[in-house]
Amino acid sequence: MQKRDFYYELPDALIAQRPLTRRSASRLLTLDGASGQLADRQFEQLPRLLDERDLLVFNDTRVIPARLLGSKESGGRIEALIERVTGSHSALAQVRASKSPGPGTKLVFASHTVTVSGRKGDLFALHFDEPVADVLEAQGHVPLPPYIERADDNADIERYQTVYARNPGAVAAPTAGLHFSDEVLAAVAEMGVRQCFVTLHVGAGTFQPMRGEDLDTHRLHHEWINVSPDVCNAVAETRHRGGRVIAVGTTSLRALESAARQPGGFGPMRGDTDLFLYPGAGFLATDALLTNFHLPESTLLMLVCAFAGYDKVMHAYRLAVAEQYRFFSYGDAMFVTIDPAVCDRES
Repeated sequence: MQKRDFYYELPDALIAQRPLTRRSASRLLTLDGASGQLADRQFEQLPRLLDERDLLVFNDTRVIPARLLGSKESGGRIEALIERVTGSHSALAQVRASKSPGPGTKLVFASHTVTVSGRKGDLFALHFDEPVADVLEAQGHVPLPPYIERADDNADIERYQTVYARNPGAVAAPTAGLHFSDEVLAAVAEMGVRQCFVTLHVGAGTFQPMRGEDLDTHRLHHEWINVSPDVCNAVAETRHRGGRVIAVGTTSLRALESAARQPGGFGPMRGDTDLFLYPGAGFLATDALLTNFHLPESTLLMLVCAFAGYDKVMHAYRLAVAEQYRFFSYGDAMFVTIDPAVCDRES
């Protein structure tokens, strides 16, 4: 398949620029991966779709204020987007400037000085004069996605963060989790549905378009994950009692499926993943997926198509456009069950 196969028309007016007043007030489109049946629901109806034997797997990464606005010491405005903190005083970042800064260039963010120490692929290695966390806390902005065409404000500090976020390191939110309020989490727990947490620090590369057309040659950026022994035990127990493993977000799914692809089979994993799932991939660990609507031609849309079937998902997206669902990070959600044809539990 080619990148162009995942294009769909999306009016700009359907790209959500701000969150709804209540987290759980969004709409929820359900897609049955076996039959292709679609239903229009509200997110607050999610508990009706769950069974007490099920397991919800959340990504507990916490978004850091990763966008820095400043200037070169010699003049000229720059913008840095921290991709990964690599040490107490160092980080890798995307840097936008009229002229690419070379090694030794000083970047100034208010009273803080940062030195470009080199390059690592498309990213700039930066050395901070103070702890990175302190500089970001003092000068950083919420790293809203590029399709949100406004500056971040105080409301984003809370709303571009899940209510269960606890491990700092992401530069983009795991947006499927943004719909969960404390009340919805409590309602699900009261049903007996178990909850567990993986960590995947979402990188800015999640918004980068594919550069070529061929899916087979595309490589994803690396992101750090942690799938703990407790998560592995919870998955095994869910399988034993006949429940479903439900990934809250594509990031949770990628963490689970990365852990399942280790030489010894599904087990604890701590380190980098660049797992790219697109039509033709089998799924080893996940039975259902809660996710937002993704950009045309994006690797995340390709993942959802792999999970529930290309024709079914693209039809669902066309319906969502026609029914004026809200798209992307602050938009509405989908609950998708796996196409049995790609459920590969024996591999």
